[in-house]
Amino acid sequence: MNKLRVLIPKGRIFDNVSRLFSEAGFPIYLADRTYRPVIAAEWLDAKIMKPQNVGELLELGSHDAGFTGTDWIKESGAGVEVILDLGFDRVRIVAAVPRDFDETKPGSKKLVVATEYVNLAEAWLKKSGYQYRILRTYGATEVFPPDDADMIIDNTSSGQTLRDNGLRIIDTLLESSTCFVASRSALADTEKRNRIEELAMLFRAVLEGRDRVMLEMNIPRDRFEAMAKELPAMRSPTVAPLYGDEGFAVKIAVKKNEIPDILPRLKKLGALDIVEYDLRKVVP
Repeated sequence: MNKLRVLIPKGRIFDNVSRLFSEAGFPIYLADRTYRPVIAAEWLDAKIMKPQNVGELLELGSHDAGFTGTDWIKESGAGVEVILDLGFDRVRIVAAVPRDFDETKPGSKKLVVATEYVNLAEAWLKKSGYQYRILRTYGATEVFPPDDADMIIDNTSSGQTLRDNGLRIIDTLLESSTCFVASRSALADTEKRNRIEELAMLFRAVLEGRDRVMLEMNIPRDRFEAMAKELPAMRSPTVAPLYGDEGFAVKIAVKKNEIPDILPRLKKLGALDIVEYDLRKVVP
């Protein structure tokens, strides 16, 4: 079969995507100074590219699927299909200005706006009524004000870097996270579509597994009926009788963030010998 050609971004996104592939069962090896990772699946062929380029390259059809942020999909206007929002590398695209800037008075002054997001910036600036000139940047956008720009439009996760550089956020243009995306031509090919959907299923299973834990416990027979109505579970608990007919062994998969509430409640209801452990994959 033809290999599924996948684009993986450089930098922080690569680390998260590489971990995702590994947990899905396809470890990735990338030698120093190379752009061709080796993936432990003979039907996958990968290349490293900047996230800014992924959408357009998929639209051109030179690759089949890839990973990039929502921000770069919208910035490029690339005609690709989002298969799965992976939910990591979350950032906001924001407009930020020096602390003494009065954003309530756009006026007739032409502002210099520094940004990597030229298209997103232009649409927002027009909508907001500013007179502007866009200065395209190539990283470190926050250092331009106040000497070289009046405003920036940039991505931020916590906003701390902006604050450290004397800037404050006046608006959020959009929120972005890393997505698994595919070219429309690849989706029109039955074999490639199946492979893309298989990958998406495995990625969902990994993400669900990261989000949940398994709880095992023993429940005395005289407490079981009352507890069964209270037990949270994805569908219903897994129940097996204990040796000697003394009660039941019960398993439930629950969200990690529910554990601080669930464990004390289970103990009060009479659960014994509660054990918690991580899950690797969950396929709902």
